[in-house]
Amino acid sequence: MAEATTLNAAHAVTEESVADRTLIIERVFKASPEKVYKAWTDPAILVKWWGPEGVTTPECQMDVRAGGGWRTTMLMNSGESHTVSGVYRELSPPDRLVMSWGWEEEGTRGHETEIEVTFVPVPDGTKMRFVQNVFQSTEMRDKHAGGWNSSFNDLERIAV
Repeated sequence: MAEATTLNAAHAVTEESVADRTLIIERVFKASPEKVYKAWTDPAILVKWWGPEGVTTPECQMDVRAGGGWRTTMLMNSGESHTVSGVYRELSPPDRLVMSWGWEEEGTRGHETEIEVTFVPVPDGTKMRFVQNVFQSTEMRDKHAGGWNSSFNDLERIAV
C-alpha cells in the first residue's frame, strides 16, 4: 500500500512539473476568427507580426496542411538571426491550429514543443487561446511568454 502512495506522489510531482512548464496565453483581438486564423496561416501576414516587437522575419516558408512543414528566420536588431521550424499537426479553419515548434541550431531542430491555438468568436472579436508545452524549464517558458506576448502586441495592431 505504501508503495502505491509513493508512486501516486511521484506521479503528482511529474504532473505539476508539466503544468509548470506549460505556457498559456489568452488574448482578445478585434477581428473575426477567420481573420485571426489567417494571420497564423498566410505567410504574407505572418511576417508582419511574427517575433518580438522590433524583430523582423525576412524568411518564412509555410506548407499549410496537416503534415506540412513551416520555417521562419527572425532577425534581431543586433543583426543576430534565429530560425525556428515545425510541422503542422492539425488545421481546422477557423477554429484550431496545432503545430510543433523547435529552434534550429546548425540546421538541426532542438527540443520540440507543441503549440495549440484556438480561435473563439466573442462579442468584441476573437478570443485566442495559445498553449505551448512542454518546455524544458520554467525559465524557457517565461522567455517564450515574453516573446509571444510581444508578438501578439504586433498581431493586435494588424488584426483590425
